Amino acid sequence: MKKTFLYAFRHSLPVMFGFFPLGIAYGILMQSSGYNALWTGACSTFVLGGSLQFLMVNFFGSSVPILTAALLALLVNSRHVFYGISYIDKFRSFGGLARWFLIFSLTDEAYSLHCSHYIVPGVNEKWAYVLTSGFVMFYWVLFSVIGAAVGSLITFDTTGIDFSLTALFAVITIDSIRGAEKKYPAAIAAVSSAASLFAFGADNFILPSLIITIASLIICQKIGEAEES
Repeated sequence: MKKTFLYAFRHSLPVMFGFFPLGIAYGILMQSSGYNALWTGACSTFVLGGSLQFLMVNFFGSSVPILTAALLALLVNSRHVFYGISYIDKFRSFGGLARWFLIFSLTDEAYSLHCSHYIVPGVNEKWAYVLTSGFVMFYWVLFSVIGAAVGSLITFDTTGIDFSLTALFAVITIDSIRGAEKKYPAAIAAVSSAASLFAFGADNFILPSLIITIASLIICQKIGEAEES
């Protein structure tokens, strides 16, 4: 377990560095909207969705109807459905409470780390997944609470601090591509993202891009299986 714990900690470090400015920024926004560290921590624990939580700050301040908030939450986090599809068998094999925790904690960052796992001898695969997700969740809650607690003391300009999330994904993606045996999934994702961005615009391209990418990969897998048989 010690080796597994250290593996999960090291594996999650890129997310920790990315979450530090982002979580602080979210906590500051919550504090400036009148919500203390307790509310911020509860939201980060039970909602656990960075982009949705930033959007929820506006919900709190403008009295958005609950149905509208629910629909927006579904649209914003709809991509998580596709994350889950690729891990149905893996999480089911772990069973028990581990499966449910991994489903609950399958955020963008956790998914990226799961995709780049390289389980070495002596590391328990199940607990590597669980601890990695646990670290990701812990970092987000911790830094958002710190941001809310010290938000009133921060006076410098924080414009652009949310770019840390983009930088985080760039680092994780590059590292995953470098370590992958097959590079064509990344090429398919890049092409579908560019095409969807051009066709649907910056605000609506994520879901179509995910659908196109997954469909293309399924087709490629079927073709590969047919050729092998």
